[in-house]
Amino acid sequence: MPASPSGSSSPGPGRAAAAPAVALAARWYCDPATVALERAAIFDRGWHLLAHASRLRAPGDHVVVDCAGLPVIAVRDHDGAVRAFHNVCRHRAGPIAWCDGRGARALRCRYHGWTYGLDGRLQSAPGMDAADGFDIASVRLPGLAVREWRGLVFAAVDAERAMPFEALVAGMDARIGDAHPLQDYEGHHHAAYEIACNWKVYVDNYLEGYHVPHVHPALNRMLDYRSYRTELSDWHSLQWSPLESGDGLYGNGDALYYWLWPNTMLNILPGRLQTNRVVPLGVDRCRVEFDSHYLPAAADGDRRAADIAFSDEVQQEDLGICEAVQRGLASGSYEPGRLHPDRESGVAHFQALLRTAYGEEEQKI
Repeated sequence: MPASPSGSSSPGPGRAAAAPAVALAARWYCDPATVALERAAIFDRGWHLLAHASRLRAPGDHVVVDCAGLPVIAVRDHDGAVRAFHNVCRHRAGPIAWCDGRGARALRCRYHGWTYGLDGRLQSAPGMDAADGFDIASVRLPGLAVREWRGLVFAAVDAERAMPFEALVAGMDARIGDAHPLQDYEGHHHAAYEIACNWKVYVDNYLEGYHVPHVHPALNRMLDYRSYRTELSDWHSLQWSPLESGDGLYGNGDALYYWLWPNTMLNILPGRLQTNRVVPLGVDRCRVEFDSHYLPAAADGDRRAADIAFSDEVQQEDLGICEAVQRGLASGSYEPGRLHPDRESGVAHFQALLRTAYGEEEQKI
């Protein structure tokens, strides 16, 4: 068995309490007022996964991302750094970019043509020389704090209130080690699913293997459920299990399922990295975005096709159960139930962090 990751020995902010854990109340999944509260208390203060660095190789390469309602564009600048900006023109809120792109010399608003450099500074504004006192040099796109880690690009909307990035990933380098050189992966494949459930329903579901034997029969045959473990850190958790999938898919090894506060997942299997972002679209809708990357030797061919098909099968199963859970939460019937002390410890950890964030924000109201 692999060694356990070296985590903090202190009772971190999201560690489950010693008392029996009880699930979050239904109102937090169904009340429209939670959307604005969570934007302020959770998403603006968290780190958002933007992309794998392989999608931002050259100057002008860019990706557009929804950071819980804030449109964001990440771009590789001429100096080699990745920068992230609000994808909102300072003129009349038009989009700087509609979609991902390669090799742009500048960033040009799609509404009125205001053009910004790759550093976010306004370079030109058609006809605005006639506007008395207008100073191009004073206009620039608002930026986000950016960190690259193991080939993954993260950004924080409000860096002053976000936890240090090092705290988010503490202990992960040692656990992942050299067996998974995530920065070398390529062969990008994107898939997205819109689901009629609150974003937290999907995260709750991801954070426990308790449902695997009942919802995912094919996945259950590949994992050793008896050896399935959940390990908690302050701002992330890891679920792992020995894997037996055959040479046509992943082969043997460990399946590592990382969740990072608040809405990022990294599914690491032999030869494959799958990143997973859960984007809230309202109180009862979310979009789940999967971006798969492969070691160069496994970037093409039958194994990649099999992985994509199998991933879609699992997601369709999760989609159905998450939508059913949302209907149950909204029914008026549900009262919070007890969580399994071992199988649902990741859920308890996530919900403890939520309760802390809600409490801190509600004190300001």
